[in-house]
Amino acid sequence: MAERRPTRGDSDGDDREQQVVGTRRGRTEQLTAAEAGRYGLRHIAELTGKDPEGVSAVEPAEDGWVVTVDVIEDHRIPSAADILATYETEMALDGDLISYRRIRRYARGRGDDRNA
Repeated sequence: MAERRPTRGDSDGDDREQQVVGTRRGRTEQLTAAEAGRYGLRHIAELTGKDPEGVSAVEPAEDGWVVTVDVIEDHRIPSAADILATYETEMALDGDLISYRRIRRYARGRGDDRNA
């Protein structure tokens, strides 16, 4: 996870710090696909307040990652009647959230009608 390092160039000698993701060969460390998936899941859970069901896709993008997360929108009894939603996140290479949007809402028991 992130570590804290002193800011370079502090002329007054104080201990101000900046967030650094990490370094690998002198460059900012980039997320792996698995890490991007975990970040995307966490971002959606925090922003929506919904229970995440899982990550259904992780794709590299030009300047980061696109992560697709399924969440339980509405708990029902029985759970087979739950309403789920799919959210898509766009994240920078370091895991910062750029945007998110809900792209689909569906009943748990329904198959994927889009490919039929």
